[in-house]
Amino acid sequence: MSASNTTTITSIGAPNRRNTELAMLVFAVAIPVFAFANAGLAKHGTVPAGLAEYGLGMGLLAGIAHLIVRKFAPYSDPLMLPIATLLNGLGLVLIWRLDQEPVLGKAMAPGQLEWSTMGIVLFVVVLIFLKDHRILQRYTYISMVLALCLLIAPVFFPPVYGARIWITLPGLGSLQPGEFAKIIIAIFFAGYLMVKRDALALASRRFMGLYLPRGRDLGPILVIWALSLLILVFETDLGTSLLFFGLFVIMLYVATERTSWIVFGLLLSAAGAVAVGSTEAHVKVRVQDWLHPLALQNGGVTETAQSRYAFGSGGLFGSGLGEGYSRLIGGIASKSDYILATVGEELGLAGVMAILLLYGLLIERGLRTALAARDPFGKLLAVGLSGGLALQVFVVAGGVTGLIPLTGMTMPFLAQGGSSVIANWALVAILLRISDTARRPAPSPAPSPDAEATQVVRSQ
Repeated sequence: MSASNTTTITSIGAPNRRNTELAMLVFAVAIPVFAFANAGLAKHGTVPAGLAEYGLGMGLLAGIAHLIVRKFAPYSDPLMLPIATLLNGLGLVLIWRLDQEPVLGKAMAPGQLEWSTMGIVLFVVVLIFLKDHRILQRYTYISMVLALCLLIAPVFFPPVYGARIWITLPGLGSLQPGEFAKIIIAIFFAGYLMVKRDALALASRRFMGLYLPRGRDLGPILVIWALSLLILVFETDLGTSLLFFGLFVIMLYVATERTSWIVFGLLLSAAGAVAVGSTEAHVKVRVQDWLHPLALQNGGVTETAQSRYAFGSGGLFGSGLGEGYSRLIGGIASKSDYILATVGEELGLAGVMAILLLYGLLIERGLRTALAARDPFGKLLAVGLSGGLALQVFVVAGGVTGLIPLTGMTMPFLAQGGSSVIANWALVAILLRISDTARRPAPSPAPSPDAEATQVVRSQ
């Protein structure tokens, strides 16, 4: 009598959490729809006529993005897409609310919705065609050349609001290439530092508790510092210069674990900012506005002072959507540079903290992805993209609240600006691709034919 025993071995991978993402997306769409209705009731006493179209449009875009993630990045982080959707939706509501003020010029919410749609389209394209983030490592030096071309391009176009940060393309309008350059330069830094990190980590001597890097290792950081100064001088773009240089210092510190690089980076950035801020007229004006926000200009106070009045009048819970006076800031600045002031006035300190916590959570998920990544290039790239996002949020929020001089950058996803929203959707897509690779369960080992033969003999 022979007995036959068969055993089926299955590998159970980690849950992909796509249903969690879908549930969070429902809230990410519902909250802006509710805010849209609230703003319409406050401004006009009726529900906005386009409420249903806005809700269906946001739901459709979020649904398409979710299906693409479910199909092409099933093990990626479940919170990044809902957070980006929520911030983008709230930004559209805030811009629409400011469009209702005739003194602020033409309506920009429809155009921002089109840019947001293009951003999600790019998000989908990146996830479909970027099968593995490690492919980007092949283009390390090409990305450096491309990033420099993007940063230099605005020099050949006329300045806008005193800064040369825009280029004009037929059929597309104005674009800010620095928003795309931050992603491409992060790819270059990740590829370069992955190869050079051992040499950069070496120290020749110790001074006052710090390891001083060798002279030839100081070369890269000095070159990046000089390039950031050139950008600031020729384009008067303080924000991109800070982002460009700060991103390099963060990734250099993560790659080498040397605190001395942080110290040198801070000293060089401070020296450069003081030198240019004392000589360049446009930057000098912004520094003066920061130091003396109540100084009279043409019979009124500065935009910086108006934003501080907005934060102060908002109190803890704000005046309510649509019931503030952020129109006094004036012009397009209230929809771009100073849109956080509208949040502070109409949603109060609670609303500002909620927005900043959303950014903090998005950055934290990016850093968590870096910790989980299995390859050094993926780790550095995730740190770079998350660090760049963190720097941009800090620079914008610090400028609006008066912590640092205003730089002219836009709040990611929230502020008016087509280049910004498109580039940040691409950034989230790359982070999701790295996250999917990091969280994907390892394939189960193939069964050994010898082991199967031995098992059959023993079972007879």
